[in-house]
Amino acid sequence: MVVGCGNMGSSHAMAYHNLSEFTICGLVSTGKSKESLNQKLGNTYALFDDYKEALNSTRPDIVCISTYPDTHEEFALMALEKGCHVFMEKPLADTVEGAERIAQKALEVGKKLVVGYILRHHPSWQRFVELSQNLGKPLVMRMNLNQQSKGEMWNVHRNLMKSLSPIVDCGVHYIDVMCQMTRSKPVQVNAIGARLTDDVPEWNYNYGQLQIRFEDGSVGWYEAGWGPMVSETAFFIKDVFGPKGSVSIVAKKASASGKSDSVESHTQTETIRYHPASLDENNQFTESDTFINLEDEPDHLELCTREQQYLYKAIKENIDLRPHLEDAVNSLRIAFACDQSIRTQRSVDL
Repeated sequence: MVVGCGNMGSSHAMAYHNLSEFTICGLVSTGKSKESLNQKLGNTYALFDDYKEALNSTRPDIVCISTYPDTHEEFALMALEKGCHVFMEKPLADTVEGAERIAQKALEVGKKLVVGYILRHHPSWQRFVELSQNLGKPLVMRMNLNQQSKGEMWNVHRNLMKSLSPIVDCGVHYIDVMCQMTRSKPVQVNAIGARLTDDVPEWNYNYGQLQIRFEDGSVGWYEAGWGPMVSETAFFIKDVFGPKGSVSIVAKKASASGKSDSVESHTQTETIRYHPASLDENNQFTESDTFINLEDEPDHLELCTREQQYLYKAIKENIDLRPHLEDAVNSLRIAFACDQSIRTQRSVDL
């Protein structure tokens, strides 16, 4: 059963629809998105307005939750208590405590819970992380994803900001990447933020930048801004360097004008640039930069498909997902510490 039929829910439903391992037993949303999605899927599936009713009526084996974050905890706990496996779009919950309760419940009832860290399933991002671990320590990690959103995407972002800030909702992806790169404990965060429009609740902000210090001396920053006022200059930066050189994602198409609020573009890599830092006696580079173009460059739908294939494998092979859940809770804990830093205007020790 797919709950939430917007951008991500639609993509996951399309993946289930195309995979022989799954059969959709219902589409659930409070608005008209389920009708639009069902039409794309050939008007094949049962539609529900109410999640609890759908859960009791369809009795699914798996629930895919792609609703707004303030419903994640309630919906996930209900599904797990009914004996369902769960695929949950990130973030796991809208509080750290909620995320911990969901993870603990999944372990208690012995059901699989996979969180939608889509970049973990992308071969180029896997290679990006792998190459970063050859650069020595400490690492300097620089990432952002600013979105000049308009139209329906601005509606989506405004709705998201009723419960979470951009650096929590979007930042958990890139905090997770940084933790994979350093394999070190984060020890302190600093963050700044700004509320640039009255369309955002007074307690929230639509621009944020976070900085993380790690135990091994590595540092990282991430920046996220949402809204029609956001600049499209340097909105797509994915870069890391260490004593031995640097690795960067070079995505000319994804970082082109008009692409900043495109969900499809957010996972594109196109090329990885690997730069060795070794010098000769004249301080000239001894090696040329290497440009890596992987043949396996999945689009957004294919990545969602791979996420669901991983869920199926986890169920069939009884994969221990405790490390996965620990990482999901940890990245969210760091993101909320950054949120706290913005609200208190102070550094937060972890």
